[in-house]
Amino acid sequence: MQGADVSDFARQLYQAHGPKAAAEAAQKARSLEEQGKAEEAKTWRRIEATLREMLGPHQS
Repeated sequence: MQGADVSDFARQLYQAHGPKAAAEAAQKARSLEEQGKAEEAKTWRRIEATLREMLGPHQS
């Protein structure tokens, strides 16, 4: 997934889940890592990082 796609998806995820979106992305990444799907997990970590950047330093 390209950088612009990650940003777009992160925005959509935020619209759907609100402030919990970053936690949702982290959970998805963790699940994929446990399944051995490293590349997919890496994409979800990028989405998580984008969400955290969008939400600012005081969101978790």
